[in-house]
Amino acid sequence: MSVQRPGAAEFVPAGADLTGLREAAAACRGCELWEPATQVVFSAGAPSGRLALVGEQPGDQEDRRGVPFVGPAGRLLQRAVAEAGIDVSTTYVTNAVKHFRFTQEAPGKRRIHATPDAGHVTACRPWLAAELAVVDPEVVVCLGATAAKALLPKDFRVTKHRGQLLRLNTTKGEKTFLGTIHPSAVLRVPEADRDAAYAGLVADLRTAAAALS
Repeated sequence: MSVQRPGAAEFVPAGADLTGLREAAAACRGCELWEPATQVVFSAGAPSGRLALVGEQPGDQEDRRGVPFVGPAGRLLQRAVAEAGIDVSTTYVTNAVKHFRFTQEAPGKRRIHATPDAGHVTACRPWLAAELAVVDPEVVVCLGATAAKALLPKDFRVTKHRGQLLRLNTTKGEKTFLGTIHPSAVLRVPEADRDAAYAGLVADLRTAAAALS
């Protein structure tokens, strides 16, 4: 049986500011992920950030706390952002999918991250489009393949095109985009390769920072 995903469009209030969008997102039923999740995890950071970091979805800790990028991958990202010379006070952070998708063997067991599928990304895209239109960043960094699928051309591949600056049309005019790995990918590589993976992420973030006018 196919899963019904009406999408978030009907839940996104027209003309809302960031506070209005965040409040409305709590009632979103655009896909089935809202039901098992603890809460919606919308965004954090500067409401008019010059640079936006877009990740995949909340993880376990983010789902419990209601804030994006507060788990292990988030802490690594914060370190990489600082090392790249990015001013966190002018940075906006969000995810392509606003609810935690996971598998769980039984109640009380550990919740295991499950990658959102294309249907979840499509259903949640109206929130991402609305918040980026309000924030209006100069540069948008897509962290990982899920974020890239939400915002970048269909032929974009993180493994092939990471670190490249792209100029794309948006509802707010032409903007600069860059795709790179998700910080969780750094944590997943063998320990012997982790420093190199982290250095690559920092280098991509430096490229994004340099693109700020």
